[in-house]
Amino acid sequence: MERKLFADLVESDTKGHRPKRSLVFSISVALHAAGLLAVVIVPLLQAQELPEPAAAVKAFFVEPAAAPPPPPPPPPPAPKVVQQQAPPPVQETKFVAPVEVPQEIKPSAGIDLGVEGGAAGGVEGGVAGGVAGGIVGGLPSEPPPAVQAVRVGGNIKEPTKTKNVAPVYPDIAKQARVQGIVILECTISPQGRVTDVKVLRGIPLLDQAGIDAVKQWQYTPTLLNGVPVPVIMTVTVNFRLN
Repeated sequence: MERKLFADLVESDTKGHRPKRSLVFSISVALHAAGLLAVVIVPLLQAQELPEPAAAVKAFFVEPAAAPPPPPPPPPPAPKVVQQQAPPPVQETKFVAPVEVPQEIKPSAGIDLGVEGGAAGGVEGGVAGGVAGGIVGGLPSEPPPAVQAVRVGGNIKEPTKTKNVAPVYPDIAKQARVQGIVILECTISPQGRVTDVKVLRGIPLLDQAGIDAVKQWQYTPTLLNGVPVPVIMTVTVNFRLN
C-alpha cells in the first residue's frame, strides 16, 4: 500500500500536480514512521519476561585426607661392647751374677764344636779346608786345573758323530728360496756333547737353524794320553731346497 501511494505521488508529480507534492510527501513520511514504530515497539511490548536463571550450582572440592606419616625408622642396634682383657703381667727376669767366674767354659757332653770352616768327619787338630780322613798337619788339597780344549788336527783326530739331528728349514727361507752351506765352529766336551757353537761363515736366514741342530749332536770322547779332553772342530750344515 505504501509503495502504491509513493507511486501515485511520483506519477502525479510527473503529470504536473506540483501543489500536492509536499502534502503527499508528508503523508508518506508519517506512514513510514508509523510502520517502523509498529515493527519495533509492538514486539517489545509483547515480549515476556525472561525466566530467572537457575540458582548457581556451587561446587565443593573436598580435599583428600592426608596420608599418615611413615613410621619412624627402627633405632640402630646398640654397639657391642668388647671387653679388652688386660695383658698378662710381664715378669721381670732377674740376672744374678755368679759368685765365682770360671776360668774355662767346658762344652756340654755330646756337643762337638769343631773348627770353623772344617769338614764333617774331620780329625781334631786339622786345618780348615782339609779333606775328611786326612792326616793332621797335611796341606789342603787344590782342585785340579781346568783342561784346555785342543783343536782337531795332527795327532788329535776328529771324534766320531754318534747322534745326528737334521736342521729345521725355516719357512721364511723357503719362501725366499734361500739355500746354501753354514760353517760352524763347535766345542765338544770330554763326554762328547756340543757345548759351544760359533758361526764362521753363515747365511742370516739359516744360521740359527744350523746352530740349533748342531747343539743336539753327540760324539765319541776324544782321548789325549788316554784322558778324555774337550776339542774344537769345524762342522758344516747344508741347506738344500728340493
